[in-house]
Amino acid sequence: MSKYLVTGGAGYVGGVVAAHLLEAGHQVTVLDDLSTGFLDGVPQGAEFVRGRIQDAADVLDHSFDAVLHFAASSQVGESVADPEKYWRNNVAGSLELVAAMRKAGVRKLVFSSTAAVYGEPESVPIAETARTAPTNTYGATKLAVDHLITSECAAHGLAAVSLRYFNVAGAYGAYGERHEPESHLIPLVFQAALGQRPHIAVYGEDYPTPDGTCIRDYIHVADLADAHLLALDAAKAGEHLICNLGNGAGFSVREVIESVKRVTGRDIPVQVAGRRPGDPAVLVASAARAHQALGWTPRRPELDDIVRDAWNFTLENRA
Repeated sequence: MSKYLVTGGAGYVGGVVAAHLLEAGHQVTVLDDLSTGFLDGVPQGAEFVRGRIQDAADVLDHSFDAVLHFAASSQVGESVADPEKYWRNNVAGSLELVAAMRKAGVRKLVFSSTAAVYGEPESVPIAETARTAPTNTYGATKLAVDHLITSECAAHGLAAVSLRYFNVAGAYGAYGERHEPESHLIPLVFQAALGQRPHIAVYGEDYPTPDGTCIRDYIHVADLADAHLLALDAAKAGEHLICNLGNGAGFSVREVIESVKRVTGRDIPVQVAGRRPGDPAVLVASAARAHQALGWTPRRPELDDIVRDAWNFTLENRA
């Protein structure tokens, strides 16, 4: 049994990973300020400490084996409107976390990074060797933390893995996706299915894709959690391993809507709008490095399975 600190463990991905760690027999402490997370998102059996990333120094000691770092501000639009918040929370907070880890002698880190570090890709599927050119402050701050971690590994022997997600979806039992405001496609389509919004907007249907709508790489949140546990085993002192996580295929906006129709049995009103500036036609990951370095393969790659788990969570948690 190992002991882990999960920052942001009351959030969507952090909560699912914390649940997986507990199921694997480990001891888990969740650090979260609940600014975007939920107390009932902290898995039963985890110790909960309410606080910010900057409070990690009050929690960490030599008894911890590693930190899994999910705590971050993550709304793209907000990051453009309020960049200071993102540099303060995501970068300055991570800097203090890494310093607290060094002081406590905790020498292993798994970091929740993002495909937003790549910006608009020059080619797909996107590999970790692709040019990093984020188009918003959120992506820029995540990339800055990746650079910070690389430096920490080289200078102080930290063992670290950064996992760059594409589109995370689905649910794991009692743990699923809840955002306010909501900006992710599958939950938005659910809102249209439930009559909570008049329609789902499709931004552009003239892209160079089979049905004219954008294609994105969706990964089940439980598969994502599996990768984090594998990353803990793969981390090596003095090395910073960076892996993309994705299905490697991708689904279009229209395919997602059709999947929701099949799973829910409901009609989905659709309204086509113009393209959004900066929306690439296709964003799909190459997960070859994760397969090779972590031994990771998605076990739930089918879109209908991802949507079904998310739908069941939504029905069980409707107000």
